[in-house]
Formats: sequence, structure tokens, C-alpha cells
Amino acid sequence: MQFGNAPCSWGINYPTGNAVGWRQYLDEVAAAGYRSAELGPFGYLPADAALLRDELGRRNLELAGATHVHTFGDPAAAPLLMRTLRELCPLLVTLGARHLVIMDEDNWYPRDRRGELDATGWDGLTRAVREAQAIIEGEYGLKASFHPHVGTAVELEPEIDRLLAETAIDLCLDTGHHAFWNQDPLAYMTRRYDRIAYVHLKNVDATIRQRVLDGQLTIEQAFAQGAMCPLPDGVVDIPAVVHLLEARRFAGPVVVEQDLAENAVETPLELARRNLAYLTGD
Repeated sequence: MQFGNAPCSWGINYPTGNAVGWRQYLDEVAAAGYRSAELGPFGYLPADAALLRDELGRRNLELAGATHVHTFGDPAAAPLLMRTLRELCPLLVTLGARHLVIMDEDNWYPRDRRGELDATGWDGLTRAVREAQAIIEGEYGLKASFHPHVGTAVELEPEIDRLLAETAIDLCLDTGHHAFWNQDPLAYMTRRYDRIAYVHLKNVDATIRQRVLDGQLTIEQAFAQGAMCPLPDGVVDIPAVVHLLEARRFAGPVVVEQDLAENAVETPLELARRNLAYLTGD
């Protein structure tokens, strides 16, 4: 199984204003031992396909795919999503990537609690998901998947199941986001394996999670304090997840993500190396 990494592991969540340039990101993904990288926020890595192909090739990297964040809770933003997809998808196709993950924007929701939508908002979300999938898959031949995310309207298992029931899209299952509310990602992956197309490997600190569950920390505070901890250090049984994927001969991308705590003492490169060593037993 080939493991990739993603720009968020270097603190890159938006196209601009990042402390780490795109060449450094690619350099360090390769230096850490990964053989594939995610595109990250559209506009962070070059949109020039020839340039990006050359830069990836020089580092012996493949493009695993992309995760595109959009305000699905805002129906007025849907036309922007469709325009963006028609710019993003051709780049992925040209570079040989096969997957595009779409994800709701958590910053659109109140920062002190879980995201929620009323019936009208939910209908808008599912309508946008169906339209996006039609573009990604029907127009460009890529595989679309949806990433449930903490702080949005699709993060708890009943919400995820509802999305799967009301749309044809499959999942990018993120082990850390799934476990954040004390859900069992391994059990859910086993139950809904046929709807999982992409996996993000992430882990959760038990103590910080409990403080959230007890109402002592908000989501935002928890992330700042390192709720999403290195793979060896959290409550998710990552080796069991990898074993399940290997046993089922999972063919989709498996991408490590390491959200950075404000007080992190390890650099992104050091964390990326430690996470990969944990996965490979080196």
C-alpha cells in the first residue's frame, strides 16, 4: 500500500498566505519518504499542468488527488463550486490523478459547536453534492468522494448515512474526524466499506477529546491544542485500519494528514517522517 501526504500537514489550508511555499512542501513530502501528494487548496500548487508534472516527477511523486473545500451549507455558493470544478478537474485529469474529494467548509458554521442545517439547508447541500458529482464523474471521469468533517453538518454517523442514502457519492473516510465525537472509524469502515473510495489517516488525542465531550473545550480550542495528534499517539487503532484496507485490497488513495498544534515541538517534516515510520514499521 502506498501512503501519501497532504498540504494540511504543513499548516496549508488556503491557497495563499502560507508560511510554507509549494516547492518546500513537495520537497519535504518526498524527503519524508512518501510517494504521493495531494494537490491541497486549489491555487496553492501551480495550475500550470506542465510545470507541476515536472516538479512532481523530479521528486518521484505522484498526485494522489485533491480535496476541495466548499461552503455546502450556503446554497447561494453552489454556482461558484461548479465553476471551480470545471477548472480543477481538467488539471487533475492532465496530471493522471483519479480522485477529487469535496468537503464542507467548517468556518461557515458557528465556531463553538457542531455544524447543523435545517431541512432547506440540507436539501441545498445534497443538491450541490449531486451536481458536483455529475461534473466530477460524468464530465471528467474522475472519482468523487465526500469528506465528513468536524464542525460541519456531515460529521456524525447518522448524518453520514443520510448523505449516503440521499446521494450516490462515496466517502473519503477520515479516521481522525470520525473518531473526534467518540465514534469508531474501524467499525464504520467495516459496515460501509462499499461506499469508501478514499482514506485520510489521522488520529485523536484521548485527553483533549474527552475535554471536548465534557464541554470544557470548543472544537477550535481543541484543534489548537493538538486534538489531531500524530498517528502513534491517539485513540484510533491505525494499524487495524491499515490491516482492514490491506485485507480488502483497497485500491483508493491512503493519505496521511497531520493537523498542527499551536505548541507543536516537531516540525511538519519530522511529524511526516514519524507518521510514515509508524505505518511502515521502520
